[in-house]
Formats: sequence, structure tokens, C-alpha cells
Amino acid sequence: MSKKDWLIVTALAALKFVLPFLLQNPVYELHRDEYLYYEQGQHLDFGYLENPSLIGVMASISSLLGGSFFWIKFWPALLGALTLMITAGIVIELGGKLFACVVAAIGILLTGYLRVHFLFQPNCLEIFFWTLGCYFLLRYINTQQIRFLYFLSIALAFGWWSKYSVLFFITAIIFSLLITRHRKVFQQKHFWLAVALGVFLILPNIIWQYQHNWPLVHHMEELRATQLQYVSKANFIKEQFLMLFPAVFVWTGGLIWLLTQSKYRIIAFIYLVTVSLIMLGGGKAYYTLGAYPMLLAAGSVWLERISLKRSWVRIAVVSVILLLAIPMIPLLMPIQPPQVMAQTNKEFGLEKIGILRWEDQQNHPLQQDFADMLGWKELTGKAEALFHSLPDSVKSNTIVYCRSYGQASALRYYASDHYFRNKIISDNGTFLLWIPDRLSFRHLLFVGHNMPKKDDAVFQQFEKATIIDSVSNPLSRQYGDKIILFENATDSAHLLANSGLKEMKAEFGQ
Repeated sequence: MSKKDWLIVTALAALKFVLPFLLQNPVYELHRDEYLYYEQGQHLDFGYLENPSLIGVMASISSLLGGSFFWIKFWPALLGALTLMITAGIVIELGGKLFACVVAAIGILLTGYLRVHFLFQPNCLEIFFWTLGCYFLLRYINTQQIRFLYFLSIALAFGWWSKYSVLFFITAIIFSLLITRHRKVFQQKHFWLAVALGVFLILPNIIWQYQHNWPLVHHMEELRATQLQYVSKANFIKEQFLMLFPAVFVWTGGLIWLLTQSKYRIIAFIYLVTVSLIMLGGGKAYYTLGAYPMLLAAGSVWLERISLKRSWVRIAVVSVILLLAIPMIPLLMPIQPPQVMAQTNKEFGLEKIGILRWEDQQNHPLQQDFADMLGWKELTGKAEALFHSLPDSVKSNTIVYCRSYGQASALRYYASDHYFRNKIISDNGTFLLWIPDRLSFRHLLFVGHNMPKKDDAVFQQFEKATIIDSVSNPLSRQYGDKIILFENATDSAHLLANSGLKEMKAEFGQ
């Protein structure tokens, strides 16, 4: 492509970066998971109980830059723009030109990636490194230059540091190499040296996993028990088409076209194996998003070739994608205020197509991601106000215990002073590892959705428990979260809390 063509692609990448910032209504806050990943940046390590640590490094940089909304959202927006550029690179490797690059770019701009690239979560990293890995694999296939084997290995290693689901993608690559004409790569010593390099690069995380009794396994068991058990294979397949619906004819056409190309058939096999492994493993539908940029690129090349000298076909292709995508933008981004969005969702009957179904398998007024962006400032303000209303003698002997990582990390993010922030603890997820080995307290400010049950022995060791306040926004997923003051703990409370803490930490090698 010419320099002018690349300027067009770069302009589309710039649009990809700024578009999410232009589309979010300022009423919405950060997503619950974003608070967690930002907090990980305050505790840099070689791993966390939920995920690898690359996103924590990025959060640490955001923190150094002030930790504002923009600097947290900067990373997914940047990775979205870079993913678009790499997808254009895949188009070029497959023999495409400007029109194919534009079609692929629109597919990255206006489908499910629009939301993914505005959430500071490992998914945006995962999608980028899978796409980058595909690009380097194609570069190797086209040039046979061994350096691209090493680049592929490095990309997959960074994919590991992003999200462990890269194992599905790596398995798919190895299997697809074996069943295609590219299997001869296994005879090259540089292939195995590249594998060794990749293993070396992820070794610190492997050692961390070993030292903490393989929390990846614990996390997967927890996901299966709380979320993945509700995932049906029928819904999984349906959502593959819904996630990129405006460009569905592009990627499906790309898949079919790849299967007819002996040189590039491996890409189709990588997709099919990856999606099959994730589905059979009980993963969520969006776990596969990293496998679609390469199909969008292939489909765009196919469309470019069949529309050669047929400009009306090219106009129709772009028009169809835009016509299908524009109505979906309010479903993908929180453009409307919550109350207006809830009414819009009701008027259009969106519960019928599953968009309003949460992890509890019930329909709600808002999409789960959007409901997860509400109520955090209210919760923090009420909890902190209660804490600061206490006499100094009481505050010094009070800890703030949050039932979930979302509550704990949001409170730590919005807390107005270090004294209150440093009082906040939780035993949920990686927060468990950050609790001091021994707790000392006389009073406890509890933040959670339900009053602790009678079999929760520690909470039965206080003389008095008073529900002070709760989250009042009915559209927030945190609606009803309570702020409860437990006063005057007995000596048994310390013994029970510290023994329970020791037992939980021991499960992860501490």
C-alpha cells in the first residue's frame, strides 16, 4: 500500500482511539473489574489470583500519571487502535489492499470490540497479542524468515502475561501446524529455540503460580461454580454471531475463503480449534474475541477480490456494515443516562434476545456491564462519611471489611484520604494476599450486600450491629449493598478472624 493509504488506516486507528471517549455518558463510573485491576497496580507482583500481571503494570503507570478516568481508559483505547493497525497488517499479508483494510477496520471499530476497547480489562490485551501472534505467523509463512518465529513466541508470551486463555490459542496453533503443510516447521531448531524463549519469558509467572499453589486452577474452579455453569453451548454459538453481527458476513466469508487457500488454511484451523476448545471448556462467548480480527482481515480480502471492478458491491458492503452497526452502538456503549437506557431497553424488548441477562441468568433493566458502572461513588461516600463520623479513639480501632473485590477496590479508589484507604481490607480474590498477616480491631465497618449469616462466626462476636446505610440506585448492580457498623468485638473475634485468615492464606502458599 502507498503512504497515502496507510495515512487513511492510521486515521481510522485514531478514530478507534477517541470514539469510546466520545460515546460514554459522564454519569457512568469505572466498571467494577477496572477498580480491581487498578488496585493491582498498587501491588506489583509476578501474578495475581485472578489474572497475570501485565495489566497491573499498566495500572501502575496510570497511577503515576494521576490515576484519572482517562489514564485508566487510555490503555484499552490504545490497544484497540493498535489492534486495528495489526489487523490491517494481516490484510496486507493476505494480499489485500486499501479497501480490504477499510472494511476490516470498520469491523474492529463498530462491533463488539467497541465495548471491549473501553474496558480496562485483560481482554483488550488478549485480543491484541492474539492478533499480533497471527500477524507474525503469517509473516513467517510468507517470508520463511526465522526471526518471525521468535516474534511469534514473544507475542504469545506477552499473551500469557495478559490472560491465561492464550493456552487455547497456543494449542490451536500447534495443532493447526501439525495438520497442515506447515508442519515442517517442527524440524527447525529455531522453532524449538523460539519455544524455549517463550517458556523463559513466562517462567517468573509459572514460579509464582507454583509458590501460590496454582491459583489459576482455584480461579477456574470458582468461575465454574459461580458463572461458567450457566454457559450453554447453544448460547455460546449464538453469541459468536451476535458479538460481531454487523460484520458477520465478513468474517464468515473470510473463514470459508481461508479454507480454500492451502497456504493460509492454517488460520481457519486455528480459529476453529480455538473456538471449539473454549466452548468445550465451558468458557464464555467473549473469550473468543481474540480469534476474530484475523477472520475480519481474511473476509475483507475476499470481498475486495470478488468486488474488483464492481464499485457498487464495495459501496454496498460498507453501507450494510454501517447500517447494521449504527443501531447497535447504544447497546455496546453507555451513551444514554441509566434511566433513559432502561426505558429504551424496555421499549425495544431487548430482554428477548438475551442482552439484558446477567450472570444470575435473570433479565435486568440495564446491561450488566453498564449496571457495573454505577453506585461506586455513592457507596464510597456513605462508607467514608460513617467512618469519619466516629470518634478518633474508635476509628483507630476500626477496620473496613468489604465482602467483594469490587467494593474494596472502589472504596480504595475513591477514598479521599490515606487513613481511611489503609483501613480497607477484603478476603475476596487477590485482596486476601494483601491483608496483614495479623488483624487487630475492636470495631468493624462492614460493606456487603447481605447481613452476615449466623454461621459466619466472626460477626457473632460483636456486642452490637447497626445497618447505617445502603446503595440507593436501583439500576446499579450494587443496589442494596449495605454499610453496617459492628461494635465492641470480644477477644474471640480476633482469634477466629486471624485463624480463618491464616487458613485461607495457607491455601495459596502463605
